[in-house]
Amino acid sequence: MAVTASLVKEMRERTGLGMMECKKALVEVGGDIDAAIEAMRKSGQAKADKKAGRIAAEGRIVAHQSSQGASLIEVNCETDFVGKDESFIAFCNSLAPLAGESDSVETLLAQALAEGKTVEETRQQLILTIGENIQIRRIANLTGDDAVYGSYLHGGTIGVIVKLDKGDDELAKDIAMHVAAANPLCVSESEVPDETLAKEREIYSAQAAESGKPEAIQEKMVDGRVRKYLAEITLNGQAFVKDPDITVGKLLAKSGATVLGFIRYQVGEGIEKKSEDFVAEVMKQAKGS
Repeated sequence: MAVTASLVKEMRERTGLGMMECKKALVEVGGDIDAAIEAMRKSGQAKADKKAGRIAAEGRIVAHQSSQGASLIEVNCETDFVGKDESFIAFCNSLAPLAGESDSVETLLAQALAEGKTVEETRQQLILTIGENIQIRRIANLTGDDAVYGSYLHGGTIGVIVKLDKGDDELAKDIAMHVAAANPLCVSESEVPDETLAKEREIYSAQAAESGKPEAIQEKMVDGRVRKYLAEITLNGQAFVKDPDITVGKLLAKSGATVLGFIRYQVGEGIEKKSEDFVAEVMKQAKGS
């Protein structure tokens, strides 16, 4: 079968791949478009496996909420440039509605997207199209009846979901926005790990001892610094970002609401990024040419 321009165009529309890649695949199988697409899918799997070891610390956070819950997903790529690519963003957004039905990344990858393709098959095709390692890194859900849910996204790089007992949608969104900006460790003082508090108290005690003041005064200094520390790291103790004259705890109390939980994702947090010397790289390539 002859490989015509219309055949190449059809394959490009069906796969989203480049014109030359489509033509090459069609030539290799004698113009059988289905066989060419299957070959490209296999090639996509191979390329995806090859790129899987490359560091992907850029990307996007997507959120989804309903009356039954709220979800967050982090999708990573290798460069900020691809993180802003329309096809990458479209892929990320397509995952959001599926999040509530997925309790793990593995479950999400097996779900179906458009045209009967699974999330994993679509991810592999996107890798083939874009040429970067793309990974769905993590997913989180807050669920339960008789609760109010909120979410907030900041530039696609920070995402927060919250779950409230009482309150309303506006309050939930405000709390999510606050968490995005202030990054509290936990909701209340009772949730601060004992070892974390003990370590801070040890540091403050050593600092107070250096002051040379009486022991009773030193104890008061330590207690004061611990109280300040707890106010800084707990959601309820922090000054509300939209009105610093009131704490989040007092804001919630006005509506008779409490925060049952929150989850905050930031793109690439915890991933060790590769440090590259651009000038050195250019010089290396120049010497090799």
